[in-house]
Amino acid sequence: MEERKKQIKLTLKAVRVNMGKTQEEMSSLFGVTKDTLSNWENHKTYPTIKDIPIIEKVTGLNYNDIIFLPSDDV
Repeated sequence: MEERKKQIKLTLKAVRVNMGKTQEEMSSLFGVTKDTLSNWENHKTYPTIKDIPIIEKVTGLNYNDIIFLPSDDV
């Protein structure tokens, strides 16, 4: 039987911090405002379908590997 590797998921903020980017820098790469990125990081709003490929390209991660819900909802 093949063992499944446990995939570590990170919040969007953790991804940004690990990349060494400020909210201003990351929001510019995503093509959104700093306020929009802040709302995503604070679970107030969520990326749209059109944002997903950009997030994946910029971060190098699959969208499913990023936590967008508050920890009590995961």
